[in-house]
Amino acid sequence: MTPEAGFAALAATWPAHALRDLGPVRLRDGAGGGSRVSAATLEGPFDLPGIEAAETAMRAEGRAPLFMVRAGEARLDAALAARGYAVLDPTLILAAPLSALDGITPNANWPPRPDQIAIWADGDIGPARIAVMARIESARAVLAHPGGCAFVANHGEISMLHALEVSAPVRRRGVGRALMAMAAGWARAEGARVLALAVTRANGSARSLYAGLGYGEVTSYHYRRAPA
Repeated sequence: MTPEAGFAALAATWPAHALRDLGPVRLRDGAGGGSRVSAATLEGPFDLPGIEAAETAMRAEGRAPLFMVRAGEARLDAALAARGYAVLDPTLILAAPLSALDGITPNANWPPRPDQIAIWADGDIGPARIAVMARIESARAVLAHPGGCAFVANHGEISMLHALEVSAPVRRRGVGRALMAMAAGWARAEGARVLALAVTRANGSARSLYAGLGYGEVTSYHYRRAPA
């Protein structure tokens, strides 16, 4: 999977409420669904006046300017750093070919059940993020295991896992591993060739799980938020 394909799958399987392009910058309205669906991205050649116009537009919406800076966007990163933007949530996109993954028949459903909504709520995945899941037009499902759940959606030959959450009382009991196997089984049934996910660099326990299952780094990104 190429970095470009990884970012395309990330955007397609966790979509913003609304998009609009302003010069080289794509602005996102996340409707409260978090940084991933709210951050602006550079979609054309780097242009400082275009960055400044995007800043003005976001401030006019009553929010601090926020950009996603993807691997290789050094000029954007340096320009935002010079303007006092802070780094937030360095994140990796990981992937593995389904041919190398163990999969099981998933316990899958849509829409989310009340017990799944409660598990997500305990992990700060609330109604606005569940609304992101509901916006997806392609195949999607909630994967269920006692004490845990995850969301998976398909984009062409790539399936992407999101919002894997395990309740505190059952952590370190194989629930995350079981959900990952379900995700692989679901993706295989949808005709995908790759299963991918995003994980913050700071989440060491999750990164260890994924590495042990055979997932490798495809690309990375972080956010830059303007000072108040």
